[in-house]
Amino acid sequence: MTSSSDTRTVLVTGATGNTGRAAVKESLALGMRVRALVRGHDERSRALADLGAEIVVGDLLEINTLRPALEGADAAYFVFPIDPGLVHAAVNFAQAVKETGVPSTLNLSQRSVNRESVSPSCRDTFLAEEVFNWSGLDVTHLRPTVFLDQLFYPWVLAPLQQGVLRIPAGQGRCAPVATQDQGRAIAALLKDPGRRAGRITALSGPVEMDFEQLAAELSDALGRKITYQDQPLDEYAAGLRELGLPPHLVDSIAGIWADYQDGRMAGSDHHIEEITGKRSMTVGEFARAHASLLNATGRQER
Repeated sequence: MTSSSDTRTVLVTGATGNTGRAAVKESLALGMRVRALVRGHDERSRALADLGAEIVVGDLLEINTLRPALEGADAAYFVFPIDPGLVHAAVNFAQAVKETGVPSTLNLSQRSVNRESVSPSCRDTFLAEEVFNWSGLDVTHLRPTVFLDQLFYPWVLAPLQQGVLRIPAGQGRCAPVATQDQGRAIAALLKDPGRRAGRITALSGPVEMDFEQLAAELSDALGRKITYQDQPLDEYAAGLRELGLPPHLVDSIAGIWADYQDGRMAGSDHHIEEITGKRSMTVGEFARAHASLLNATGRQER
């Protein structure tokens, strides 16, 4: 199935989330007609409409809301938050894609996908990949490593602004990647899925490092000393619970960091540059781009 004109029509789910919002923006920049799937109209959806996206209301956990959103699309991007229901959502989406004949699908997985993980999210992500594989659809699984945008999480940002990068990373290594760069790769693959069709594709930053090195690069970029503090996992999880985060989210995030310490986020690649023609940002470049926030003091709203 193809669109009625030369302009490709693509559906972006999770459109008000981090990678979804970036994918909408970058897909529009590449000249595609973008449908942004949202759960309701609000300021975030209005901002996407202002960019030129068509706003469609639906819910990945309600299958009958998905078919109208997918009708006539040339490609679709699937992403689900760290909430219960991922496997259910993947089943719904795969079925709706089959019913509407959308030719290609991108699935945002994660680098630490693992059926043996202590993280519920990692286990569910493994099953979601399998659901798409069983479906027989043309699916590309994207497996990003640690997001640089985690520096904006309130429990990371507040101590970072005071000079401490407090993360339970142990001696694990990764090549952290910015959401913006992931959005560029997602958009490029929505426009031309054939380049990675049916392949598992890692998405990383350009340089692998441990968090001591990450803190040092932040120090250079921000012009002040940043010290890495390896926080015990149980203390980290307790802090998230004290902030009122849902149990599933706490268990998932803490489990992801346990996997990280075991080396499941390690490695670097140049896939983003190969897909888009431009390399992903370094830690220093990302920090300088957001220095006003990362160097701010006092209570921050985000």
